[in-house]
Amino acid sequence: MESVKVIISNDQKTVKIPTGIRLLIRRCCHAVLEEENFELPAEVSVTFVDNARIRELNREHRNIDKETDVLSFPLGEDGVYDVNHDTGAKLLGDIVISAEKAFEQAELYNHSIKREIGFLTVHSMLHLLGYDHEQGGIEEVHMREKEETVLTHLGLKRDNSYYMGDE
Repeated sequence: MESVKVIISNDQKTVKIPTGIRLLIRRCCHAVLEEENFELPAEVSVTFVDNARIRELNREHRNIDKETDVLSFPLGEDGVYDVNHDTGAKLLGDIVISAEKAFEQAELYNHSIKREIGFLTVHSMLHLLGYDHEQGGIEEVHMREKEETVLTHLGLKRDNSYYMGDE
């Protein structure tokens, strides 16, 4: 696989991002691209925000006035992506994670924050690559199987929890 540049920023001060999370996010992004046989150089950005900011983004972009755990902003469609002309890398898009919501959900589902942020990253990366679960059915099942395959490969296998909530 070609190189993958993952740009990570923390635009919130509500919760402390634990040591090792940045590396975990990079590993998750790489693992999804490897699972999907994405052989081209790629770039993705991941930003941590608080619940108030993700609520604003959810309202602006999805007309849903509530906080959510993660939002995906793909820069491509049907396998066609914008390109960074300096590097030739495919610009996959942006992932925005509510750090607050991630901690809440980790506690709610009784698993580690690493498992939760790993899940949110993998889930969102699949969205950036065109996967969708909004209509339910076989597409949702297929996406969930992909998520679990990648997370298991990374040592973040699901325990007794399985989140199927609202996006």
